[in-house]
Amino acid sequence: MRDPSQIEAISLLEEPLRRWLYDYVRDRRSAVGRDEAAGACGISRSLAAFHLDRLAAAGLLAVEFRRLTGRTGRGAGRPAKLYRVSGRRVSFTLPETRSALAGNVLAEAVEEKGPEESPEAAVRRVAERTGRDLGRSLRPRGAAAGRTASPEAAFEVLDGLGFEPERREGRILLRNCPFHELLDEHRTLVCAMNHSLMLGLVEGLEADDLTARPWNEPGFCCVEITS
Repeated sequence: MRDPSQIEAISLLEEPLRRWLYDYVRDRRSAVGRDEAAGACGISRSLAAFHLDRLAAAGLLAVEFRRLTGRTGRGAGRPAKLYRVSGRRVSFTLPETRSALAGNVLAEAVEEKGPEESPEAAVRRVAERTGRDLGRSLRPRGAAAGRTASPEAAFEVLDGLGFEPERREGRILLRNCPFHELLDEHRTLVCAMNHSLMLGLVEGLEADDLTARPWNEPGFCCVEITS
């Protein structure tokens, strides 16, 4: 019987963008930062961080922290998170939420926020961009450029991301809120982020007949996907 950690590793690397990132890190002689990986792959920093962290969680990448400027002491800034290929095959269960993705979106929004931009507007902008990049990376294999993705394809992508989608009268409801751990103290901001993330995801999938709208029902996420 195949080792479960090997099965997880194979599954992770079947996703084309994630495999591209892994190969890029593997081919580098030194550890790779999130900005470098994002620039090399042509995606947002938050999306690169999401995929790199998943590879690290499965034991495919090792993580280290280092100040890239070489400066030390006060005022030197926070160490950067860097990745290199790991020789280990360590595996543990990934959480069903996407709190790491939320953290990356929020951190990038703080870094990019303009002086006249509200925190919510910055979060919405970054979340939609991240969702768009994520949708493009998860387009069904063999889908032609410009071809509209079907609702079924969108359902499968949402299911694969852990949203636990449910079909209901032509709509897709999400049983699992990906950021529920943050809801108690930051509900308005989290719901705005999730809505924008879904808007970007649908656009990135090129599912032209679908859109994301706010939804309020106990036991479900705050967003529905509908035509």
